[in-house]
Amino acid sequence: MSETGESGYQVLARKYRPNTFADLVGQAAMVRTLKNAFEADRIAQAFIMTGIRGTGKTSTARIIAKGMNCIGADGAGGPTTEPCGTCEPCRAIAEGRHVDVLEMDAASNTGVDDIRNQVLDSVAYAPSSARYKVYIIDEVHMLSKSAFNALLKTLEEPPAHVKFIFATTEIRKVPVTVLSRCQRFDLRRIEPEDMLKMLRRIADAEKGEITDDALALLVRASEGSARDATSLLDQALSQGVGETTADTVRAMLGLADRGRILDLFDMVLKGDAAGALAELSAQYADGADPMAVLRDLAEVCHWVSIIKITPEAADDPTVPPDERDRGRKMADALSMPILSRLWQMLLKALDEVALAPNSMMATEMAIIRLTHVADLPTPGDLVRQLRDAPPPTSPGPGGGGGQTQPTGGPTDYAPPPSAPAGTPHGAGPVAALRVAPDQALAHYASFDHVIELISSNRDIALQIEVERTLRLAKYSPGRIEFEPTPNAAPDFASRLGAALQRWTGNRWAVIVVNEGGAPTIDEARHAEEEALRAEALKHPLVQAVLEHFPEARIADIRTSEQIAAEAAVEALPEVEDEWDPFEED
Repeated sequence: MSETGESGYQVLARKYRPNTFADLVGQAAMVRTLKNAFEADRIAQAFIMTGIRGTGKTSTARIIAKGMNCIGADGAGGPTTEPCGTCEPCRAIAEGRHVDVLEMDAASNTGVDDIRNQVLDSVAYAPSSARYKVYIIDEVHMLSKSAFNALLKTLEEPPAHVKFIFATTEIRKVPVTVLSRCQRFDLRRIEPEDMLKMLRRIADAEKGEITDDALALLVRASEGSARDATSLLDQALSQGVGETTADTVRAMLGLADRGRILDLFDMVLKGDAAGALAELSAQYADGADPMAVLRDLAEVCHWVSIIKITPEAADDPTVPPDERDRGRKMADALSMPILSRLWQMLLKALDEVALAPNSMMATEMAIIRLTHVADLPTPGDLVRQLRDAPPPTSPGPGGGGGQTQPTGGPTDYAPPPSAPAGTPHGAGPVAALRVAPDQALAHYASFDHVIELISSNRDIALQIEVERTLRLAKYSPGRIEFEPTPNAAPDFASRLGAALQRWTGNRWAVIVVNEGGAPTIDEARHAEEEALRAEALKHPLVQAVLEHFPEARIADIRTSEQIAAEAAVEALPEVEDEWDPFEED
């Protein structure tokens, strides 16, 4: 049965398939390059299109084939990037019936005989009616090694009337010998903004009523594939009479409400096992797939982690404003060790649920496990807290214990103000070991202690960056203000702050200022060496040597103190009572 079916209906992915370069969504760079090549009459002998599914690889191949063979409405046109769509070659290629444009699916024709029968045996013959004979091979990475080898010679020196266009989702599986003979184009994932505009345009053209929130869900589910998004829109518009809402799309996709997923994430982080299980059961009763709930939790964990590193990631047009605010608050409150641990546990839970005989039971056990460890300190935090904790005080006269350390710290997750009161999980003996931030940071009284901390953690790359690009302006424990050198990396401040927070368990403010920075450690070190070098050049003996040997250079300078210290290390220790084997008793 054809895609149009008996009723003549044509699926939207087919109906709105791009027919010109102007129809391609989100591929401006590739279109610009192709237009320049056509205008300069520098059309390559072979093209290869790569990208994820549904980004327009095969559609682009057909548009190129039409552009090469278009003759215009008057029959006198030449190769163009704006095929008319009305001439016989354009219409025949669009309908897949042009004898000189041959399409081959390498997924089902993988062998050397397929290449020989469908391509090589006909290459030498001139096109029947078109300007160029075009071979479009889809999923070219599926060809066997022998098939690629058979194609190589023709690909390297094809007849002037032959063009090859390849499409693949697995560019790394294509031999480099083939890649080197093709002009490569990487088709990008469609950006959410572009995808939303495309779906809204199609929905309006189809007179389909669908909310913006519902379209946003379709965009997220499509993962950058225009074809997937259009197919999902087709399905969504067929759900019923009236306006298609986000709830309708969630039910169609088996998704839980995003806000409720964030609520569940909150409960997990607060250690509220009973509340988390109740919310999971409610979502399950509403039709959410337990596996999809875990995937959504993992997506939220990833999203919050990205926002923590790059705050501008929260400005996603497919996410409603209230959810963006919640994401920002979570990113501010959670540390990367906690987020990383949650991510690892969710990945493990997804594997377990996939293998479990009952997915709901396995998901409930995973949620219980998550709530019991989510707010515990990381092993590194625990070691530091044990090391930094003061010795216990003796019991007072009434038999009670001494003063305890305040609980809480940077690894705690602060629940939102609207959250119900309750004692968070982990407020027992382990939480009592946590140290207040001002006490922990007291160990780093000067910036030299920060340098020692970086060195002790053996982060050589970060230490080199600090020594070469950080001009310290102001320092206090937990706060670094610095002027970067011109060659400092743009994300240096955020990486330094994240590393210090990871090692100390406390948040650090690392702030960039425009002026007032002292010389870097490396600059100060070189300044001292240059001063010694200048002083050495004034010495009469050095001047005499340079006068007789003008090309001579000072290779190394050592002070008298350094020479004495090296001599002391190298000298053999004196032995007071030396034993003589020949001495008589």
